[in-house]
Amino acid sequence: MKSLLNCPAPAKLNLFLHVNGRRADGYHLLQTVFQIIDRSDTLHFTLRDDQELHRTNEIEGVPAEQDLVIRAARLLQAEVQRRSGALPPGVNITIDKILPMGGGLGGGSSDAATTFMALNKLWKAGLTRQELMALALPLGADVPFFIFGETGFAEGVGEDLQPVAAPDCWYVVIEPGVQCPTAQIFTSEHLTRDSAPVKMSDFSSHYANRNDLRQFGKNDLQQVACRLFPQVADAVEWLGAYGDARMTGSGACVFLAVHSEEQADAVLAKVPAAWTGWKAKALKQHPIIAKL
Repeated sequence: MKSLLNCPAPAKLNLFLHVNGRRADGYHLLQTVFQIIDRSDTLHFTLRDDQELHRTNEIEGVPAEQDLVIRAARLLQAEVQRRSGALPPGVNITIDKILPMGGGLGGGSSDAATTFMALNKLWKAGLTRQELMALALPLGADVPFFIFGETGFAEGVGEDLQPVAAPDCWYVVIEPGVQCPTAQIFTSEHLTRDSAPVKMSDFSSHYANRNDLRQFGKNDLQQVACRLFPQVADAVEWLGAYGDARMTGSGACVFLAVHSEEQADAVLAKVPAAWTGWKAKALKQHPIIAKL
């Protein structure tokens, strides 16, 4: 096998996100439910005749050497060499990018996770999913989740994952046209860092009794993002007229769960022209799993 083409790197939504504390090393303790949705970047991998790792296309604001995709490929290449004694061949990587940067959708992390999984197959490395997740953690807590590959209840810094059921619904997502730097949100003096812990069973029973997520939890980062970026506050207020609108991750995207595609279309038809709006379906499993 010389190439793996059309490999999906889907977005995620944080159905809630609580900050429960802060570790001595500065990392925040979180609880969240990660939900994969069916809007994706797409990556293409082709083996080279040397050992070089190249991203073949430009992405504005992301130099290739800083791209999580190249960093993921480099980590796995080194691990394969450590295990086998031989450096695997290089790879050309092309990214068809549609997920916004600084949107809280996990686009860069998802691209990196897809890189780990695709190259594990292409290089015949044989790492288990758990081994890939451990290798990926230094790149960010969201990367192991995408390798985990299903709706997950996450704790710790986001790396402690358990599968959990969540609504089989549609989402309306608004991109308010601004990027929210994660570090700026987490270092804000206005960030709530003492939300009471919840149990996974709390989330599960709420969902089982209501079949939706209204009134369960919140996103502790949302208040900070709205304070710093009025565009986010405007999107939350506008979408909130149709239901329990929330920000995902550290922002800036705002989402609303609805029961049907028709409901999603009805809301999208009214989205102000200044914003980008789209719909997505909840997925129970990462779409690359079937491909690999």
